[in-house]
Amino acid sequence: MKLRDSGILVALIVLAGVLSLATSTFLTGGNLVNLLDQAVIVGLLACGITVCMICGVFDLSAAAVLAVSAVVAVLVSRSAGVPAGFAAAIAAGALLGAVNGAVVVLSRVHSFIVTLALSIVYRGLALAVTGGAIVYPEAAALPAFQSLSWPTVLGGVTVPSLLLAAVAVVTSLLLWRTTLGRRVYAVGGNPEAARLSGIRVGAIRLAVFTISGVCAALAGLVLAARGGSAQASMGTLLELSAIAAAVIGGTSILGGEGAIWRGMAGVAILTLIGNGFNLLGWDTTYRPIVEGLLILAAVSTDHALRHRRT
Repeated sequence: MKLRDSGILVALIVLAGVLSLATSTFLTGGNLVNLLDQAVIVGLLACGITVCMICGVFDLSAAAVLAVSAVVAVLVSRSAGVPAGFAAAIAAGALLGAVNGAVVVLSRVHSFIVTLALSIVYRGLALAVTGGAIVYPEAAALPAFQSLSWPTVLGGVTVPSLLLAAVAVVTSLLLWRTTLGRRVYAVGGNPEAARLSGIRVGAIRLAVFTISGVCAALAGLVLAARGGSAQASMGTLLELSAIAAAVIGGTSILGGEGAIWRGMAGVAILTLIGNGFNLLGWDTTYRPIVEGLLILAAVSTDHALRHRRT
């Protein structure tokens, strides 16, 4: 565990150091604020997905939940106002997450298959509701709707960046300091032993999927606020980036091990790689190759460490 912790931190520090030496713009205030802003969407998804992975389940529907929540936010804000639209989006995310958990628990089908199938259903639902069109809030409500993307007085740091920090802290405390968090680790480590010790495994899995749904809804709100609109195709494949960030950060794909800060470190590494390609003028065609190799290295390291402990 110590090797894994130090490895991700060393990699992050080395990457930041190389970019700071290779470019004159990396350490500028504008670029650092931009880095934080770029990490928000994947970071919010990664918070929920990391909780799921620690519990031993996968959520491949997070990006589809993001899209549905964004569409709900726009449509409800038209008739009931922006605050109601935001609240409805979060409620929609929690509901869809709970549906994921309920289907996984009741069907006993692997979460990978269930959430993959439901992601298609949710995309179809968003497509049916919008008719395939882009939906916009009322013109008079647009400034309030986009307030979620405004910069703050903290040196230009945006509201979404502060939102990500808050969600990361809350989910970290949930895992570290609550009974629910301890049970999440127990279920992810050995669900049968957790069941025999009196833990309601189904209820825990339902809870983590609901948390992931809320995180996805918040990501949908941020994305809709930035563009001032929503559509069914929003956030396509972003759940894969969030899973990649969690894996790169050291969260085990087998469950029972991981932490939110590791997921955030993984998000930071992916964001720095993208930023580095832009600042150095490299061909972004090769960026997926670098990210794929990082994921492979992270999974291989996780397997090697588990094998060494056994």
